[in-house]
Amino acid sequence: MAKEKKDIAAIFRYMGPALDALRTLGGSGTPDEVVERIAQDLDLSDEAQNEVLPSGEGRFRNRVRWARLYLVREGLVDSSRRGVWALTDAGRHTTLSIEQARGVATKWNRIFGEERRARAGSTELISAEISDPAGAATSDYRYELIQILKNLPASGFERLSQRLLREAGFVQVVVTGSSGDGGIDGYGTLQVNPLVSFKVLFQCKRYAKSVSPSQVRDFRGAMSGRTDKGIIITTGTFTAESRREAGRDGVPPIELIDGEKLVDMLEHLELGLKPVRTFAVDAQFFDEFRS
Repeated sequence: MAKEKKDIAAIFRYMGPALDALRTLGGSGTPDEVVERIAQDLDLSDEAQNEVLPSGEGRFRNRVRWARLYLVREGLVDSSRRGVWALTDAGRHTTLSIEQARGVATKWNRIFGEERRARAGSTELISAEISDPAGAATSDYRYELIQILKNLPASGFERLSQRLLREAGFVQVVVTGSSGDGGIDGYGTLQVNPLVSFKVLFQCKRYAKSVSPSQVRDFRGAMSGRTDKGIIITTGTFTAESRREAGRDGVPPIELIDGEKLVDMLEHLELGLKPVRTFAVDAQFFDEFRS
């Protein structure tokens, strides 16, 4: 119980810093940029950044994602789902203390509960949504999708990665995983423009845990002399040390796609996910008709 309360408080803790991070980044940023900025601003230890939830998602990144949800509902962050978080006009001029953030989250937890009760046609209290948003997150489609991905056979996950890269604009994508090619599971070509293209090697890790920095280094070693760019795709997470290793100066960079970013890509490309339209009651609309 103490751990749950600490988790919920952590969501409040990251709401204000998320706004500050976006301001520092010029008003917008990718999820990775925002998360890294918050970690830097709060001087979070590697241990805190590496902690993983039972679902396999990084705890810190999960809490920042929940903090963004509240900020979007409050109208402080744009609701775009195109991979970029951006401040609204209101967000640019708003700072939040932990207590103010708690008030925002409490308000929206109540509204979330009302919306869910209305959809369910029940007056029963939806306690998970109100008292434990972190637990509620594990019941959404993202969690379900990650479990499906983790249970794919290795060859199936490699073929899925191949399809994902093709949909993302790569051509001549070939899976070589079965060849035991020094940790290389495949390669493809990204055509930047009619005159410029480059070869990219990729590795697929169907993990429920974190990819270590030594695994990133091993992959880079397998890339040596063959390309200047690599991608590691995993259903798990990357430690803070792994992320630093992937972007280390003086060596070929490696793009990291963790489980959360993988779901984002599948969502954006609508692969394995069907968009569903729904409605939420706008109670304020009816206020003028109540008198």
